[in-house]
Amino acid sequence: MSTRPTQRRDGANQSGHRSGGRSSDARQPSKGGQAGERQERYVRPDRYDRSRNDRRPEAPPAETARMRGEHLSPALFEHTQRLLGSVLTFSGPADTLVSTYFRANAKLGHRERGVLAETVFAILRRKLEFGQHAGSGSGPLERRLALLGLAFTRGLASVQLVATPDEVSWLEHVGQIDPASLSARVRTNLPEWLYERLAKRFEGAELEALAAALNQPAPLDCRVNLIKANRDDVLAKLREDGFSAEATPLAPNGIRLSGKPALQKHPLFMSGAIEVQDEGSQLLCQLVAPRRGEMIVDFCAGAGGKTLALGAQMRSTGRLYAFDVSEKRLAKLKPRLARSGLSNVYPVMIDSENDSKIKRLAGKIDRVLVDAPCSGLGTLRRNPDLKWRQSPQSVEELTQKQTSILASAARLVKPGGRLVYATCSLLTEENSAIAEAFAAAHPDFVLLPANELLASQKIDLDTGKYLELLPNRNATDGFFAAVFERRAA
Repeated sequence: MSTRPTQRRDGANQSGHRSGGRSSDARQPSKGGQAGERQERYVRPDRYDRSRNDRRPEAPPAETARMRGEHLSPALFEHTQRLLGSVLTFSGPADTLVSTYFRANAKLGHRERGVLAETVFAILRRKLEFGQHAGSGSGPLERRLALLGLAFTRGLASVQLVATPDEVSWLEHVGQIDPASLSARVRTNLPEWLYERLAKRFEGAELEALAAALNQPAPLDCRVNLIKANRDDVLAKLREDGFSAEATPLAPNGIRLSGKPALQKHPLFMSGAIEVQDEGSQLLCQLVAPRRGEMIVDFCAGAGGKTLALGAQMRSTGRLYAFDVSEKRLAKLKPRLARSGLSNVYPVMIDSENDSKIKRLAGKIDRVLVDAPCSGLGTLRRNPDLKWRQSPQSVEELTQKQTSILASAARLVKPGGRLVYATCSLLTEENSAIAEAFAAAHPDFVLLPANELLASQKIDLDTGKYLELLPNRNATDGFFAAVFERRAA
């Protein structure tokens, strides 16, 4: 295994992300959204997304709504610039830097933290676009970006107490710029290397629709823990308690909540009846399709979002090993496991993909999930900093690690057993290229079409032989999965 340069995508905490890059469970733009839908012009607020991690403090929705359009105080504007300056160093994950800043400034209230976080993440999403607009302004860059972020997310009135008359005129001018006049890459807000790679895969209109979806905050998806509840009852309870909740369209046990409400203290969450997990992450678990009494391995378990889903599918029978190289990540699984009511999960820390603990299980496992360390670029809705922190060099290093991990995990699979390779990346080199190279090097494994596996479970989703999810098409994070079966001896 390896350290993960990005975040998890399955809902490790209430928000669903594990540090490092892999798939995670907690993340909507409407399906088929067009690029122009994200060009608000001081109209549509970019809600700060806390669906991924409890470490991102946010004001309650009602308080945030009351503050929208209110005049920002000079003191809070100063905090905005200072926090933005810290985050733009990209010295670590943005949510970690935000949390560190809040701990150092403990007197900031919930409302103030919500404004700061919302503004900073909006700027990260639209950094390229705002950077171009900032070129026509004056003063320190952090100040210009902060003014743009506030004006575009909270309205021009919010900066009346902190902007000079010249700055207000400049912001009014920027607000009148037709987004269509910007270059395609600026509209997508993608770094050049990433734009070029995605442009090879997607036509211009779809690339802009994908980028528009990635530049919107994700919704809050949950998975109902079938050990403790059923979806209909949970939906009824959430609605009774005032939540706007709907069944996810594809995942059979998923629920989608509007407004990203705080769930940590809700009885359903505290009792383990629900866990935060993106619908796409739930669908990966459907491809594993564990059965009661089997031996299963979650090879890169992280904080265990998918582990818990698999354990529930097994009805807490059999043995489910949760492997990871990080003791800290596995420690985060413990309270979640305690809430879940599962008794079949065995967390195991390993030193690498070649650990002796793995060798002892060779050829004995019914199903193995490899949710591999990856760039995390499919999770930009909740981790917008990743597009600025990743690089062609980091992706190349990851592909080498992915190849090694998948080959090692394959040794565990017994004849007739199943191997699922998954990422939360959008890049071909991390996805189908890895799967195809593995198939070529391991003739004892045969590809199982993902569309047929989902159809057998009455899940109406056909992305071909691989599972390939995109936020603009499927309203999930970006996911990839390839399913293999080891030929019988």
